[in-house]
Amino acid sequence: MTRADCDVIGIGNAIVDVLSHADDDFLAANGIEKGAMTLIDASQAEALYGRMGPGLEISGGSAANTMAGVASLGGNAAYIGKVRADQLGAVFAHDIRAAGVRFSTAPTTTGAPTARCLILVTPDAQRSMSTFLGACVELGPEDIVEADIASAQVTYLEGYLWDPPRAKEAFRKAAAIAGGAGRKVALSLSDAFCVHRHRDEFLELVAGPVDILFANEQEILALHQKLRDMRHDVNGRLANIVAAAELMRMRPESAAERLQMLLDQPHKAAESIAEFSRAFEASFGLKRA
Repeated sequence: MTRADCDVIGIGNAIVDVLSHADDDFLAANGIEKGAMTLIDASQAEALYGRMGPGLEISGGSAANTMAGVASLGGNAAYIGKVRADQLGAVFAHDIRAAGVRFSTAPTTTGAPTARCLILVTPDAQRSMSTFLGACVELGPEDIVEADIASAQVTYLEGYLWDPPRAKEAFRKAAAIAGGAGRKVALSLSDAFCVHRHRDEFLELVAGPVDILFANEQEILALHQKLRDMRHDVNGRLANIVAAAELMRMRPESAAERLQMLLDQPHKAAESIAEFSRAFEASFGLKRA
């Protein structure tokens, strides 16, 4: 194996965040749901951008932000993502490079403009986001440079980008290169809704080329229905313990009747937790040290 020149290379949606202040009347006048994230098309994005007040424009996107974090901690990071050769595309390239992240993906000169997330912050600190995915979904296998992937210790894949077919090809190509070079592949599930859309394919990735999986509780349970059901069983056992103890406190005369139920539950809860742990480890190929 050759020496790794890069700690982590990320692949994801290249999005410019545009932050501006607004009041509730502005949100209502523009049909924006307060506190939510809504996908919009190109014409809506251009119109809203034109009506927004002065704002801050900065490179964003899940994997891009992660790479900026790696660089800020002293790591050697690189990024692959698609922008258009336009004003916001230049903003994205400048900001991510200024953060210390290597970024050399060629911009597209045709098609949709650079992706942007228009973020309106109201006086109560609520953020309302209108996102146009634009050029970032045009990422394809031709944007994956073998030498860049092979020289990175970890290739980090953003689950949000799994929707476009050509982006899937890019992910699979990158994972194959990393595996062939003896490197690690990491996947972020990104969002529970994303997992629901691509559960079977994500499970195949986890069982195959993925070495490191990033997910929160909701995303893991969305990925594996059996684990979600077992989690409910564990919670039910623990709730029975609390309920029995509370009934004994409120109705001491029923203590003898409830005592056996209370004594049985810790053992059953422990069994359920152990079963959940075994299923979790088996599902994701984990082995205890």
